[in-house]
Amino acid sequence: MADNRLKIRERLLGTSTQPGVYLMKDRLGSIIYVGKAKNLKKRLSSYFMPSRRGKADIKTQALIKSIWDFETHEVRNEEEALILESKLIKQYRPRYNVSQKDDKRFLMVKVQLKERFPRFELTRIRKEDGAKYFGPFVHSAALKGTLEWINREFGLRTCRPKLPGENDYKHCHADIIRNCSAPCVGKVDEEGYRARVMEAVDFLEGKGKRSRFASLREEMQKAAEQLNFEKAAKLRDVITNLEKTLSPARAFAKGRGVPTTVKPLEDLAELGEALGLRRPPKVMECFDISNVSSTHIVASMVRFLDGLPDNGNYRRYRMKTVESQDDFASMAEVVRRRYARILLEARKANEEYLEHSQEPIVEALWRLGDEGKCPIMLPDLVIVDGGKGQLSSAVAELRQLGLQQMPIVGLAKQREEIFFPGESEPLLIDHGRGALKLMQRIRDEAHRFANGYNELLLRKRMRESLLDDVPGMSVTRKRALLEKFGSVERIKKATAKELMKAEGIGKVTADAIVEWFSK
Repeated sequence: MADNRLKIRERLLGTSTQPGVYLMKDRLGSIIYVGKAKNLKKRLSSYFMPSRRGKADIKTQALIKSIWDFETHEVRNEEEALILESKLIKQYRPRYNVSQKDDKRFLMVKVQLKERFPRFELTRIRKEDGAKYFGPFVHSAALKGTLEWINREFGLRTCRPKLPGENDYKHCHADIIRNCSAPCVGKVDEEGYRARVMEAVDFLEGKGKRSRFASLREEMQKAAEQLNFEKAAKLRDVITNLEKTLSPARAFAKGRGVPTTVKPLEDLAELGEALGLRRPPKVMECFDISNVSSTHIVASMVRFLDGLPDNGNYRRYRMKTVESQDDFASMAEVVRRRYARILLEARKANEEYLEHSQEPIVEALWRLGDEGKCPIMLPDLVIVDGGKGQLSSAVAELRQLGLQQMPIVGLAKQREEIFFPGESEPLLIDHGRGALKLMQRIRDEAHRFANGYNELLLRKRMRESLLDDVPGMSVTRKRALLEKFGSVERIKKATAKELMKAEGIGKVTADAIVEWFSK
């Protein structure tokens, strides 16, 4: 433990002083805390000061004791740090982050430019609806003030009808107080109104921002000189809101959108060299087994492309042939299913060529994949979460499929040992090297994805198990009810008459179900 603390302090010396987000990890490589910082080096260093441990609360002391490693992500400013911190907390749900595990999202501004008279509105969800979105924005109060000013400044409508007319105008006062250009009654034509909207769009994108700010500051100064302090104060608030809202902050997309001090391509090159691969592993796949109970034994396969998560190609599995908690058998099944599928798809697409080719199958699939002729690219490296046992099980399945040439390693958590097929001694890569960190990231992602699936099935099973306690409930009736209503929640809300519409549910059973749930 003391040696590890020394390594952490050495790493802190080279940590950036820029704003960013940091991820704390335990000795198993799991992310246990996500935090933001104005100065990464200063913030991280504070965790390892002896004086902090004595003053910290019980939760923070427990966190500090559990820290084994950390990772940093640099951003441009504090606003971006807050957005990225929130995104990563929702993604990893670390156990020491309590306050931000809900699903609250930052506000965005949306404008549907396809409409005849577009209007700006606030939303928390970005949809694939062809609209233009701005944000997310960290300061909600400042954003609302900014949007109010934009609507007034550019004379934009705030009414809800998609196509406002004279009836809407009768109940609106925005034109009277000169807050709206009133396209509803033709005071500005469609082309003129759209020009105003596009000018506002340009402003939200930062175009003409300097001249607009200069004009507002000049107006505020004149108001102050004329002793019109109320107007000056309002203009000051407008400027403050605009500065907060329009400071550059990126929205970080899942997986690939996260900026980081980690350099994926450099890490890939280092990993390829450390493992003796033919080239840096452009495509990597990692498997993990999650068997919290024998009820649900599941596995995950996550795929990294160019060192970054390829979320669309993640896969999860429920075991079909394994009925007990047997990691080795489970690993064998999932590896067999994954690569048998890749082989099948490749042979369908290249049947004639593969039938007559003299190339080893792995090399042929790699080449066809590079040429875009394989529906699913064969990975350059396979990683299994575990030691010799899991690795041996996976290798045996690859051999049965004729894919024994495909590079595969096992990554054991306790000391981050890398095992190779047929070799007794593992490879140990320094914990500070990018090659190992890349392997840890894909392993952690596989672990998160597998556990998430297991939790999903467990929650579903817990909900369904409520039916088991209903008097007279059989497996057949339970299945019929779930097929008819889709969930236990809907069954609980159904009347006896509605329940009787399910196959095999008579009046006596239906009444018993209603009575049982009412209690």
